[in-house]
Order: sequence, then C-alpha cells, then structure tokens
Amino acid sequence: MADGFAGSVPLYLLIAGVVVVLLLARRFRLVGQIVSFALMVGGIGLAVMLIGERGRFDPAFARVAKFLHLDQDQAVVGKETRIPMASDGHFWVAVKFGQVERRMLVDSGATVTALSTETASAAGIEAANSPFPMIIQTANGSIRAQTATVPELRIGNIVARDLPIVTSPAFGDMDVVGMNFLSRLKSWRVEGRTLILTPNHPQSAS
Repeated sequence: MADGFAGSVPLYLLIAGVVVVLLLARRFRLVGQIVSFALMVGGIGLAVMLIGERGRFDPAFARVAKFLHLDQDQAVVGKETRIPMASDGHFWVAVKFGQVERRMLVDSGATVTALSTETASAAGIEAANSPFPMIIQTANGSIRAQTATVPELRIGNIVARDLPIVTSPAFGDMDVVGMNFLSRLKSWRVEGRTLILTPNHPQSAS
C-alpha cells in the first residue's frame, strides 16, 4: 500500500502545482496572461502533433499535415525514391492504387504486403473467396487473412503490377508494404534517416 501511495506522489505534486498557478493567475494579471499564453501554445502544439500522427492513417488529415508541412514528403531523386524517417522512427510511404492514395508503413519484417479491408475496398481490390485463408503470425498472435492481387501499385517512380497482398479486418486501419514488394526492386537500403528505393525500371512519378 505504501509503495502504491509513493508512486502517486508526483501526480499530487502536479495537481498542487496547477492549483497554485491558477490561484496566482487570478491574483496577478501578468501571471494570468502568461498562463493563458502558455496554455494556448500548448494547445496548438498538441493539435499539430495529433494532426501529424493521424495523417499517416487518414487521407483527410494527411492533406492537412501536408499543407502545414508537418512531415517531409518522399521525393524522386534521379532513379531513386527517397523516404525520410518519420518522427516515430518508421518509414511511411505514399502509395497509389489507381486514384486511391494511402500512407503505408514499410516493414521489412512483413513477408507480404497487407491492406486493411477499408483500403482494399476503396481501391476495388477483391479478396479471393478461398476456403483456406492464409494464417499470418503477428506480435498479437495468429490472424486469418484473405489473399488478393493488386493490379498496379505506385510509390514515387516505382510501379509494381500484379502484386499479391493479404487483407483482413484484423489489420484495423493499418496498411503495410512488405518484403514481397521490396524484393522486386533493384535495391533498397537505409542511409542515416532515409530509406532509398531503387526500381529496376524507373517510371515517371505521378
């Protein structure tokens, strides 16, 4: 019981500190103005952070994040597509399936490219109606997934056609670029905080 109480002491100190600041803010106009400004800056910072994080999953937030320059875009440099590391330490790429665009996580530990059911549906990708679904091992256990084929997938100057993928409601809103895509490239590597993808036959970026 004592250990549990001791672990909560910093929270009580934080609450006490906030109460003291609020009392001072009410008593002194200058302090109140400083506190109001600090809260406004903190609120704006939190909103920017949330937009940047949510932009990786939601296209609407991604457009806002791009407008605010919260995340560096991938760029085609010569015959390579370069993707800067995101603030979370991962590499996220802008992927196009026809007119549908999604930001997907590049995961060299994933054997096959995986799409959420929402992304597959939006891109018009129909899963094979097989009585024997693929069983995928994840950090959260085994997942049953259906297989499908993407007619065309674009990342920068790279085009992959007839790419096998898996899809499942269990993926939530997560879309992942796996090794079956990376292995089709001429090469891929990480230099510092940049992922570099080199296709066998570079295409014009669109």
